[in-house]
Amino acid sequence: MTTTIVPIAGGHPAFDRTAAMFDAYRVHYGLPSSPEMTRSWLHDQLAQHRISAAAAIQADQVCGFVTATIMPASLALGTAWSIRDLYVDPHHRRSGIAHALLQHVIHSARAAGASRLSLQTETDNVPALTLYTRAGFRPVTGLELLNLRLDPRPEDSGNTT
Repeated sequence: MTTTIVPIAGGHPAFDRTAAMFDAYRVHYGLPSSPEMTRSWLHDQLAQHRISAAAAIQADQVCGFVTATIMPASLALGTAWSIRDLYVDPHHRRSGIAHALLQHVIHSARAAGASRLSLQTETDNVPALTLYTRAGFRPVTGLELLNLRLDPRPEDSGNTT
């Protein structure tokens, strides 16, 4: 079956299905389902150009999505991209969709002249780490990821995104 990767904006016909999958992604990480809040948040982030999103579509069904941010790379006087979220519906995993979404972002970042593309994932997420290292991503040494919670919530599981 053919998979098509399409950029998603608030007015795209697949936006609502992508937002529903984004809610499933949040649930996957232990957060409560909140379809309307998720839809509103995603719409606002896309409208304000804080993130970009692309969806993997097969036969009019959204099978996965990826989001990325573009940040200034001040020392390089350019831009750096960061993959924030990559999720594939469990029924469509191990079919190349995550790879296609990842390649879409890599191609888009290169075409835009980004100086680097980075991401973060949990240290025990072996499938994701395998995908990313096969695509050429390498661990960054000499840096520490630091986090200051500004909105502590009791349900916070320690995730930084």
